[in-house]
Amino acid sequence: MFDLIINNGKVVTAKDSFKADVGIKNGKILAIGERLKGNSRTEIIDAKGKLVMPGAIDVHVHLQLPFCGTVSADDFENGTKAAACGGVTTVIDYAIQTKGSTITEAIKARKKEAETKVCVDYSLHGGITDWNDRTQKEVGEIIKKEGIPSFKMFMIYKTQGWMADDGALYQALETTAPLGGMIMVHAESVFVLDMLVARYHEIKNKVSAYGHVLSRPNFTEYEAVQRAVLWAEVTGGKLYVVHISTGEACDILKRSQEKGARVYGETCPQYLLLDDSVFKGKDGHLYATCPQIKKKKDSLRLWKALYDGELAIVSTDTCTFDKKQKAMWKGDFTKIPFGMPGVETMLPLTFHFGKKKGFSINKIVEICCTNPAKLHGLYPEKGTLAIGSDADIVVYDPNIKVKIDYHKLQTNCDWSPYQGWQIQGWPTVTLSRGKIVAMNAKFVGEKGWGRFVKRKPFGEIR
Repeated sequence: MFDLIINNGKVVTAKDSFKADVGIKNGKILAIGERLKGNSRTEIIDAKGKLVMPGAIDVHVHLQLPFCGTVSADDFENGTKAAACGGVTTVIDYAIQTKGSTITEAIKARKKEAETKVCVDYSLHGGITDWNDRTQKEVGEIIKKEGIPSFKMFMIYKTQGWMADDGALYQALETTAPLGGMIMVHAESVFVLDMLVARYHEIKNKVSAYGHVLSRPNFTEYEAVQRAVLWAEVTGGKLYVVHISTGEACDILKRSQEKGARVYGETCPQYLLLDDSVFKGKDGHLYATCPQIKKKKDSLRLWKALYDGELAIVSTDTCTFDKKQKAMWKGDFTKIPFGMPGVETMLPLTFHFGKKKGFSINKIVEICCTNPAKLHGLYPEKGTLAIGSDADIVVYDPNIKVKIDYHKLQTNCDWSPYQGWQIQGWPTVTLSRGKIVAMNAKFVGEKGWGRFVKRKPFGEIR
């Protein structure tokens, strides 16, 4: 009756941990119990001494993204292969509207780029850059017909034509609230930020890559977070702040959540594990992201916010640029392509350092698997191990010791922010809808196996 059985492992969900076998049929979990039996055609995975976890979900990736005159180095094929090798079984990318066009057109184009390449399941967020009457009417149709209930708006990128002003953000929150939609924001204070960038650009030869830090003090993030949170409170809309990097932004979210507002946030491994001293090194420009890596005190506050539930999710903001692409800066910090590789190392890094911070295995599953699925409308099909759920499963060895080396990773990137780091724990088998797609950090699946997954509105975790 089973196509595949994972036996002898310790099943881990966001709430429970217990010894059990997992039986899979037609890409779904059919049974969880003791001593499950198959027949001569049943494939067996022995998970003795290992954890059996839901596949991780990275809700924030940018694969083959055109930026700064180049395209990010991990495309939909290799980026999703890397995801599988790191225990990520679903990714959510972006379909960003072009001025004068519709979000639906952007979704159609992005799907065409992805559909024959993706190696694990994927979805898309709508990207709103042209808020008008047509876009406002379109949002409801996208939620209902496309299965995309989340829409990203940028509070920066004015010169690129992507920026949403406060009126547009207010209206978008107001419009999506009764529809079960969610507005995601990149929160930075554009006018002060642009002024400071211009100021330090004048002395760029003196500040080098560290100019990226000097031009983006913490208040350029948390002032924008405060505004976005206020609009969510007064409209009743659901707000999701992407890639939070400052401790002050966590304080703002906490206060708003205590009032009952529907405001959520994510952070990323680079903000949890690195600090802005990296920009002072010889290859400091490689670490440029937007927003940038902050201080050690911010990292400590971000960990606490995850532990306490003020931040709901760990994602990556994966946007891979190799050394040649990063070299485009030529000493000018304003011309560095923003982004780093991350999807392949997200789960192992969160597991290793989360445990060191006192996180239970269940909590790690919560922030990497279950909360992403719940909040982004994928639960319970994904993000948990339950009867009827998709068999997106990671067999995880908590004891194996690994030295991170980009040469051994699937990513196309020729460097790693975590090069040489010694960590404990790594996926040994990754299943996508019951199919083995990675073993021992090597991709063994097939191009095009992944499918677009429609998501449901009204996703909540509280």
